[in-house]
Amino acid sequence: MKKLFCLLSVALGLLAAAPATLAQKFGYVDSEFIMGKMPAYAQAQQELNTLSGTWQKEIESQKKDLDKLYRTYQSEEVLLTEPMKKKRQDEILKKEQDVKAYQNKIFGYEGQLFKKRQELTKPVQDQVFEAVEKVAKKKQLGIIFDKSGDLTMLYTNPIHDYTEFVMEELGLASEDQNQPAQKGAVRTVTKPTTPGGDLEPDEAPAPRKPATRPGQRPAAGKK
Repeated sequence: MKKLFCLLSVALGLLAAAPATLAQKFGYVDSEFIMGKMPAYAQAQQELNTLSGTWQKEIESQKKDLDKLYRTYQSEEVLLTEPMKKKRQDEILKKEQDVKAYQNKIFGYEGQLFKKRQELTKPVQDQVFEAVEKVAKKKQLGIIFDKSGDLTMLYTNPIHDYTEFVMEELGLASEDQNQPAQKGAVRTVTKPTTPGGDLEPDEAPAPRKPATRPGQRPAAGKK
């Protein structure tokens, strides 16, 4: 609800802005879909999954050692003196703390997995951002939203979707270069026409069947 109020506040702010601001064109892209089509992103995800699986196995192994240590103590407790009990309990407690610390180091906030994800995906994200910037300049867009980002978009009109133009900038707009996405069905991206019917100079309108992403219904009037 708070996020909705924030969106409404932004909308009201735009309405109160100068006419020049209102005249600015805007569009949106689906960065998650775009990156899902990029081979470098798929390779990064595969490497992250491999690392995550390796680290998880190490943690599971440490937990088994801890469980074994505890069971041994339980079976021998009646034979131990109080000082011996205290020593064994301290060993178990230390082992438990070590396991938790290692797990947090790997999978915790800003842990090794988080840092590795940033390291591997940042080059891909930079490519997408550069392509988005090029599209914004070519199409004279004042604002481009990310449909897959944190900003909640309650409704999106497909005529403002510039995802295909970004795909074209990244060299993913031809059938032989398309890569299967990580999620959802594979779609074939064709050379797009300007959203909203804006044609490039010396470009005649050509009807085509637009490519759609999973869960999106093509607009009846979009070409």
